[in-house]
Amino acid sequence: MRRHSFERDGVVFSFLDAGGDGKPLLALHGHWMGASDFTEVADDLSPEWRVIALDQRGFGETDHGAAHHMAAYVGDAVALLAHLAIAAPVPVLGHSFGGIVAYHLAAAHPERVSAMIIEDIGVNIQDDSTPFVTHWSGTFRLRETLEDRLGPRLAPYLQRSIRRTKDGWTLNFDPAEFLLSEQATNGDHWNVWLQSRCPALVLSGSESRVCDRAELQAMAERRDGTEFARLEAGHSIHIDARPEFVERLRQFLDKQHP
Repeated sequence: MRRHSFERDGVVFSFLDAGGDGKPLLALHGHWMGASDFTEVADDLSPEWRVIALDQRGFGETDHGAAHHMAAYVGDAVALLAHLAIAAPVPVLGHSFGGIVAYHLAAAHPERVSAMIIEDIGVNIQDDSTPFVTHWSGTFRLRETLEDRLGPRLAPYLQRSIRRTKDGWTLNFDPAEFLLSEQATNGDHWNVWLQSRCPALVLSGSESRVCDRAELQAMAERRDGTEFARLEAGHSIHIDARPEFVERLRQFLDKQHP
């Protein structure tokens, strides 16, 4: 995947594009993560699919400090597709935070979304990670010190969110800004989820500590044209069980885009 950039309303966005002649698929990452987390998935789906992954505002190599609200996240995704001159509707893969943006995008811009893959995120979001992430702030002389702060459970998933600066090691997002994004995505999203009409696949990680399986199953049961699948994985299914994730993704996409 090659890295590119574009500007929207004074904010410079970074994104990865697999390129090629494959059908485009938009990928939206979860909180604490970035576009680079989809690199291996993009390789697996090539050449049939051209994965385009956005560093959402405040994360990765995209500008930090911009306003955080749902309309902005949705507008950023639309702006990326417009920047690439992609006019036809595309499937959207959203992990966690990215999944919330994906179903809001499908509801607000049905002409942009041909199908949704929602990876381990529900529609009744009430999170407060303040006690958990505040001690991640700052720059650390040793990478190992920052990894110790993240803890043994999360550090393996945030390897691509750690970057080197002249003063040491830090995260490529500000924990305080992440909390603003978390607040912006909290709420009851049931009505938005039920507004869209495109086919959808809801994926649940069997060992996820983030989502309730019953809620994810209810999302599929209450919405027409929606499938549900449970894979042996934690919250980041595309990392924990990538081969099974990609196979399930291909099965779904092949039905929608033969």
